Amino acid sequence: MNLRESAQLLKDILGLSYEPVAVKFLEDVVVLDGFELPSQRRYCQALMGARQGKKYLITADNLSCPAAAAAFGFSPLPPKLVSGEMPAKMGIFGNSKAVQNTLNSMTRLEMGRYRMIALCPLSEAPFEPDVVVVESAPEHLMWIALALVFEEGGRLEFTTAILQATCVDSTIIPFVTQRLNASLGCYGCREATNMAESECVLGFPVKDLNTIVHSLEKLNQKAIPRVRAKTIYKALLDREISP
Repeated sequence: MNLRESAQLLKDILGLSYEPVAVKFLEDVVVLDGFELPSQRRYCQALMGARQGKKYLITADNLSCPAAAAAFGFSPLPPKLVSGEMPAKMGIFGNSKAVQNTLNSMTRLEMGRYRMIALCPLSEAPFEPDVVVVESAPEHLMWIALALVFEEGGRLEFTTAILQATCVDSTIIPFVTQRLNASLGCYGCREATNMAESECVLGFPVKDLNTIVHSLEKLNQKAIPRVRAKTIYKALLDREISP
């Protein structure tokens, strides 16, 4: 199954309002046809643009979020982040020590290993992505997560610090661990992008794409339509209003 077909099935089955996003880590600075180097931008904003159809290239020079720059191995954390002073003053955490504990828990890429990140709609990716990111309603993300374990079962574990939700939680962790991860979002992405209060974010390594899409097709034969029809809930309502 090709990327365009997979992206279309994800959109059709789940009812996504935005595009699933393909993310690729590049060890060298390259030129990709149709991709632009935007002006100063946060990673979460580049992800927002990609889910709306844009094709972006992010480097150390145009990534404006220092926490994301450190996570991607572009540059070290600045002193005000290392000390925890800045996030504490912003009211994200109760004190600087809490910030330090959180930042010390972050999964980061090796410093200097990657020099560029390419983001675009999955359907238009001219490369095999490293990670697929979906920002959407929790119900949509639920079906993606279920699709991953549809054939073998088991439990899924998600990890988040409620900080760096798009860069670390939904991109770097799936890339490094090669496992799906979901996040509730964070202060940064909810302030700086159009992520709605009713949306969350999830990322998975591209190796899981075919499994997820094939399982979603099976779930869509019975489980998804039944849940969305809310037959049992409607029956409850009928009983409660009946004389």
